[in-house]
Amino acid sequence: MSSRTLPLLFINLGGEMLYILDQRLRAQNIPADKAKKVMNDIINTMFHKKFLEELFKPQELYSKKTLRTVFDRLAHASIMRLNQASMDKLYDLMTMAFKYQVLLCPRPKDILLVSFNHMDAIKDFARESPSILAQVDETYQQLIEMYTPLSSGEFQLIRQTLLIFFQDMHIRVSIFLKDKVQNSNGRFVLPTSGPVPHGTQVPGLIRTFSCAGEELNRLQFTNGGSYSSALREGCFDICGDRVTKLGTNMYSVSRPVETHMSGTSKSSTQHTKVNTAPNPLAKEELNLLARLMGGLEVQKAGNTDSGFRVNLFATDEEEEEALITRPDELSYGVINIQATKDKQANAELAKIMGEFSESGDQSPSTSSKGDDLLAMMDSL
Repeated sequence: MSSRTLPLLFINLGGEMLYILDQRLRAQNIPADKAKKVMNDIINTMFHKKFLEELFKPQELYSKKTLRTVFDRLAHASIMRLNQASMDKLYDLMTMAFKYQVLLCPRPKDILLVSFNHMDAIKDFARESPSILAQVDETYQQLIEMYTPLSSGEFQLIRQTLLIFFQDMHIRVSIFLKDKVQNSNGRFVLPTSGPVPHGTQVPGLIRTFSCAGEELNRLQFTNGGSYSSALREGCFDICGDRVTKLGTNMYSVSRPVETHMSGTSKSSTQHTKVNTAPNPLAKEELNLLARLMGGLEVQKAGNTDSGFRVNLFATDEEEEEALITRPDELSYGVINIQATKDKQANAELAKIMGEFSESGDQSPSTSSKGDDLLAMMDSL
């Protein structure tokens, strides 16, 4: 397992979340000023400096329950609200989209190009906010410094860690089904055509060499696919052509996306339950997470008039039906925190929360969102 996987997982899932929310905000005709506020608030929280410092520390991946809780809080960092069924669907779409991208990366190193495609889109979403753009640019630098020196073997370990994390997730997504890149059982179809990875040749030729390095003979064979020469390598700098389209926005208002739970046998369902269970430290991990998150003001009093709900389903009835029919094995048991009546009861916890509430040179509301997430991450 790679200890450098978490930043890539978080940034790519965050990018997919923003793609989906942007599509739904436009589809529901949310006023432009409110939609912009939602996007900026979420991005600002994602790229809070202290939060990213914690994120980029070498560490193991969080359990699925914990990561789901992180994104639940992140999605509610602004005035937008999602019901549980819509949040479930949002998380399903995020994870399946990134799983597809990881599977289709021609080289393990191309996961970084996918991340840069997400970063480029995030930067475009926040183009009218100089302070947020500065945070995003700083994250580009952190990604470049951490990942560009890595060897192919280290990137392969990161890719394998991600695939292990996603291996039991088989949610069917309408866009993937229509494009015939996903089967009815939720598993993806890997292509046997198109450009080969950069630095490789089209398969179909075996060359034999002598001990002195001289070519002795050639043997051609049928490769079973329709491959073409490799494309040029994508740019790994802050700006440039990434070449790959993996990680770009595949959603539009005119192309709604739906998710469907894949039917599973009893044995496969039990297998999924085992694999989605948190690690042995998850109970302590989530208990501390609950205490730290208790002080989050997800929706402040007096702000209800400006708040609004986003539905990721076509109708409220469909949303209610999805909540009722969702299989138990796909429930991540997200913690719902009501209040922190005993916030000062624990002296050490109070000290931690006090440190996170320092505003620095940011506005109180902006700093609060980032520091609350920092507190949550620090508990893991």
